[in-house]
Amino acid sequence: MSLSNPDNEFVFERRNAKDREDETEDSRLESCLDQPMESSILEVIKYTPSLLPAKHYDADTTEPISCGLRTIEELLSWRRSEANPFNVAVVPLAPRKPPLASCLRRTLVSHDMMGGYLDDRFVQGTNTEIPYVFYHWQYIDIFNYFTHHLVTIPPAVWTNAAHKHGVIVLGTFITEWTEGAAICEAFLKDEESYRVVADKLVQISLCHGFDGWLINIENFLSEAAVKNTPLFLRYLTEQMHERVSSSLVLWYDSVIESGQLKWQNELNQSNSMFFEACDGFFTNYNWTEENLEWMKDYQGVQGRQADIYVGIDVFARGKVVAGMFETNKALEIIRTHNFSAAIFAPGWVYETHSDKSEFCKNQDKFWALLSDYLYIHRPASHLPFISSFCQGFGKEVYWRGQHETRMSWFNLTAQEIQPLYYHMDLQDQGWVRSCGCTEDPWTGGCSLLLEGLIPTTLKTPVCAKIFYLHVPLNFKTLVTLIYKASAGITVSLEMKTKDTTLTEVEDVGYSSVSPEVLDNGHELVRKFSQLCGNFNAGSWTVRCSQLELHGGFLREVCVLIHRVGEPRDMPFSCRVGEIMLLDVAGLQVPSAVVRGLCINDIVWLRGASTSPEMPSPCLRLNATLRWEYPTELVRHFWVYWRQLSPQTSSGKLVLVGRAYSNLFRVTELVVPEPPTLLELVVEPVVREGFRVPESHWGRRQLSYMEDVAS
Repeated sequence: MSLSNPDNEFVFERRNAKDREDETEDSRLESCLDQPMESSILEVIKYTPSLLPAKHYDADTTEPISCGLRTIEELLSWRRSEANPFNVAVVPLAPRKPPLASCLRRTLVSHDMMGGYLDDRFVQGTNTEIPYVFYHWQYIDIFNYFTHHLVTIPPAVWTNAAHKHGVIVLGTFITEWTEGAAICEAFLKDEESYRVVADKLVQISLCHGFDGWLINIENFLSEAAVKNTPLFLRYLTEQMHERVSSSLVLWYDSVIESGQLKWQNELNQSNSMFFEACDGFFTNYNWTEENLEWMKDYQGVQGRQADIYVGIDVFARGKVVAGMFETNKALEIIRTHNFSAAIFAPGWVYETHSDKSEFCKNQDKFWALLSDYLYIHRPASHLPFISSFCQGFGKEVYWRGQHETRMSWFNLTAQEIQPLYYHMDLQDQGWVRSCGCTEDPWTGGCSLLLEGLIPTTLKTPVCAKIFYLHVPLNFKTLVTLIYKASAGITVSLEMKTKDTTLTEVEDVGYSSVSPEVLDNGHELVRKFSQLCGNFNAGSWTVRCSQLELHGGFLREVCVLIHRVGEPRDMPFSCRVGEIMLLDVAGLQVPSAVVRGLCINDIVWLRGASTSPEMPSPCLRLNATLRWEYPTELVRHFWVYWRQLSPQTSSGKLVLVGRAYSNLFRVTELVVPEPPTLLELVVEPVVREGFRVPESHWGRRQLSYMEDVAS
């Protein structure tokens, strides 16, 4: 723990036993596992101020929010038991091909936008029309969330989205100016002190589920402090590696061995001591090609060139090679010299353009310009492989072509595996483009729109690649494609597979296969439909196919667009709503049951209602729900409530919202006046979309009455 004494010095004390206790203790929330589902919680309504910590919950709504740590006292007094239980990533880092260690020219994105913790701070999402989102994950290897807080803890929504795509996530530890110098003098004065700070950073990373740190010391260091800095880096790096196999600790080009704050714009003998103590070096932005030419031959770089991340400021501040929509010019030079790249603040495409309705267009333009110098990595998870192409926002929420809610929303945790986005020219002025589209989604907030022009002279189908993958296939795979196509075209799938006998580095030996389309009466189609609950697809086409292979990997998924009729210039569009690849042998509803649904941290509020149908003032319930269920099985959970009465035990279920973990905060739920008995219900929505029997849902009753004493 750290306290500030009258002399403004910091007291550092290592409490390893207590820290380990914090790492292993479950939570301060009680467990309801031993209570029967039918048991009811009795609550006496009291309008007292919320006791929830204001830094973790919105003061007005009690919505859970993400935040960083601003002071050294906050860092040193941090305990897992007091951390925000909502801001914890629930998606593990997905496997990918090639693995990061095999990538010789990597790409890091450092997200620095408007001070950070904006709409993305709301762990359960928020209502916003045009948020900043990122969806070109296949191009990048590392994502760093950057703010000027002392300790930047990445919002869990970013870690969840990145991890789905096999992208490592780094927080930021930064000290700056006079205050930063004082902090450094305190924690770098001796081994005991710097180990305390490193231990806390490791614990924070483990607690919140991200993968490492960018260390940015941008202030003068004394002789003693600069001597201990590489020791601090080495200890932090070793501790992270010991606990998280995929972890990284990077150093930003700032101070040099003398302790001066003197950006070098390269790795050299003045700063190599820091590079040697950690996993990588992030250069400052004002480099020239001469810096790269010199650095390429520098002895300290040899064998670790991939660990040098040459910085590009997209805002093009200072004397830089290029930025903004010419960032590709800087990236081309970096790749020419075989270095990794660190793209700083690509949110420029959002932040500096006043017309936010053009954001996605500008973002696609920016990354398309860079694409020649970026290297695609492939998701390498086992089946099932599923994506509805949702980017984590939308004008409305859809489920299987039907409205679920009718308001704009943003939640990056809801983002699904992203496809390839591109514009490709064909012969004779033909073209094809893929992009996200928030109009008329199938599931989530957007679908994949394929559009273009088939020229008269093109005799073969247009091949629109949508995924690069490395997914091992079983003997029989069910492939479902859900789409809407314009008139004059037909749609089919083509898949490229690779024999398991070929080595990973061989990009040869592909076979193109088209899965066999099954008619609606096929046994497999009937089984799939029954498991899904025989839903109504409306105007969408649901096509089921079967792929039979004797082992191998799926490497590419392509949509083929066929022109119908005589050759002519044919404009086309095809909206792809969802693609699923399922192991035929595993087509069944999971047997897991939602267990131990708890209701905690209840806060009652009264306020005027915006609905004319509701009396004013309305009673609003705010509460935390927690339960147990294997989250790797689900896309999300639906949380409902209903009123119960002596006459009936099954009132109409009303949707409260979606949860993406075993934790959900009910906020501002308008409920009937007391005394009342209501029930909160949790339904798992498994990844394949199969209906889970109600007997497997979770439920808990809540009975409440007024406080007669008040």
